[in-house]
Amino acid sequence: MRPCRILLCLVALVSLGVIATSASPFVVFPKASELISPDGRYAVRSVDTAGAASDFVGTFRSLWLFELATGRSRKLCDYLGVASAAWSSNDVLVVTQYVGKRTSRAMVFSAISAQDPVMLDTATLIRLLPSEFRPALRDNDHVFVEGSRVEQNTLHLTVWGYGQHDPNGFRHRCEYNLTEGSLSCIQELGNH
Repeated sequence: MRPCRILLCLVALVSLGVIATSASPFVVFPKASELISPDGRYAVRSVDTAGAASDFVGTFRSLWLFELATGRSRKLCDYLGVASAAWSSNDVLVVTQYVGKRTSRAMVFSAISAQDPVMLDTATLIRLLPSEFRPALRDNDHVFVEGSRVEQNTLHLTVWGYGQHDPNGFRHRCEYNLTEGSLSCIQELGNH
């Protein structure tokens, strides 16, 4: 029985190693200069956007995806302030854009397809969630939607915030099915 248990432990450790290497840690742009995909094929870079003197005051930046072997690139999105990003696999990028100091939204981009990203923000969550979750999203003035990873076509999110409705804060763990467009959340209890 002991050799079988050792074999199972080795298989589990190898599996964990494969899972751990398929995702990258989050980096925060513009502080980070680039984020390379786990397989080294792609890089995400932040590029400052030059605006006219009559444009909105602030520093707009864009996240660009570069295919390193060919030099091809495409713009993923614009952002103001900061954006965090991580590769969830070799070709799936999870981005959280912090839109001011009171809110954020999560986006999922495909490196191999130029289709529009999946974007989840407070307004989208209000439409998708059951009614018991909506007051926390509608009646608090600080609501953050942060993507963490994509596994088996499911985007894992943390939705948290505080304000008049929840002065001590709230926190939900959510899963968004990228194929079906369905969302499920559970409320985390305890300290926020």
